[in-house]
Amino acid sequence: MTPYRSFSAVQADLETGQTTCRQLVEQYLTRIDGHQHLNVFTEVYADEARQQATVVDQKIAAGTAGRLAGMVIGIKDVLSYAGHAVRAGSRILDNFTAQFTATAVQRLLDEDVIIIGRQNCDEFAMGSSNENSAFGPVRNAVDTDRVPGGSSGGSAVAVQAGLCLASIGSDTGGSVRQPAAFCGVVGLKPTYGRISRWGLIAYASSFDCIGPIANTAEDVALLLEIMAGADEFDSTVSSQPVPSYSTAQLPDRPLRIAYLRDGVESEGVDKSVREATQTSINILQKAGHTVEPVDLTLLKYLLPTYYILTTAEASSNLSRFDGVRYGYRSVATNTSALDLLSLYKKSRTEGFGAEVRRRILLGTFVLSASYYDAYYTKAQQVRRLIRQETERLFEQYDVLLSPTTPTPAFKLGEKTGQDSGADPLQMYLADIFTVQANVVGYPAISIPNGTDASRGDGPGLPIGLQFMAPPFAEEQLVALAKSLEMNKS
Repeated sequence: MTPYRSFSAVQADLETGQTTCRQLVEQYLTRIDGHQHLNVFTEVYADEARQQATVVDQKIAAGTAGRLAGMVIGIKDVLSYAGHAVRAGSRILDNFTAQFTATAVQRLLDEDVIIIGRQNCDEFAMGSSNENSAFGPVRNAVDTDRVPGGSSGGSAVAVQAGLCLASIGSDTGGSVRQPAAFCGVVGLKPTYGRISRWGLIAYASSFDCIGPIANTAEDVALLLEIMAGADEFDSTVSSQPVPSYSTAQLPDRPLRIAYLRDGVESEGVDKSVREATQTSINILQKAGHTVEPVDLTLLKYLLPTYYILTTAEASSNLSRFDGVRYGYRSVATNTSALDLLSLYKKSRTEGFGAEVRRRILLGTFVLSASYYDAYYTKAQQVRRLIRQETERLFEQYDVLLSPTTPTPAFKLGEKTGQDSGADPLQMYLADIFTVQANVVGYPAISIPNGTDASRGDGPGLPIGLQFMAPPFAEEQLVALAKSLEMNKS
């Protein structure tokens, strides 16, 4: 099977009878079996997907099928799906079954999407390499010695390797866009509150966004269009009307595009990434758009602000996982009498991985009485300043362009290996260009931007290009992404 790369191609073959939903599912299941070394899926819903496909085929024949009939997707292991396990890549949720379905997932099901399985991710979406999962690391399909990015690494590789047509991930600081860039696919983080977070296991509630991953901007636009909108279960979701993202067009005028000077000129950015970014800038200028360099004076404060605030929120959100009500409980409780505090300590120490424990400790520290004002309050103030600077930028420009990541995919263990003396801060720097959109709550999209073809030891590694726009300007993002796709083809 040559995997489909767009939903329009699937729809065309379904219409002419060249394939059926049942045949599609069987083909994807065969590919999943043949790519188990990538460690993408934590659970495959083989029988259920076959049953769904049969029902959708019947609906297509009767002319009653939904807009996503024939689309086979996977969902990240942080999204609730009633009657199915949800683990967030962690031991702490062993044997836990979701009691309800996330609003975003339910809206897709209502349009006859077929869910083929649950995808591996960094534990509680904390990571930039998908090496922090209790299920083991995910591998990049281009080079299996490389990471796929994180935390939605399994979701991105599934699309990259043709194991499903699209995936639904989550993005707290770049967790949809960064793996999309490392895997050569499209990832969209919507405006904060554009998609309901009901049913998403929380990492940092004021940053978390659900977002789609696919091969084309057109497909992520369609998925966004269906998932977005008001929800009575989520008081933070926007009630703004949902535009027709799938038919979005650029305005009848050239765009004013700012590009981040550091993304093109900084020596800290890989040469291949800088060159690819400059090439895209040249294409946009040739298309008639105004493209000018800008500097963000608060750029160096983005990562500290992001990690102080997200770890603080994580410390609070993850306090519910205590080994008492559900999920993992320390086996020590079966052999010795423990008081409640010891039960909490042992269950959480054994149930959480090293990176999650690190972030909980950091978050608890910055929220402590002695340091609250020095760290948490100060970070909130800097967050406001970053938002104000971003607002001023978008008073002059329609879009901000940058590389999605400073480098292509790095090697497994390169930034986490104990023997190499790896510094966790080096891992965090992989998010330098993506966190701004989450800090300010703006939408951003990562699209493929060529490869690092200069490597002599294997195939070229994918490179990503990021566009960020003002709140609720997703139409402009997907239209620009589609336009650039056409100009490059």
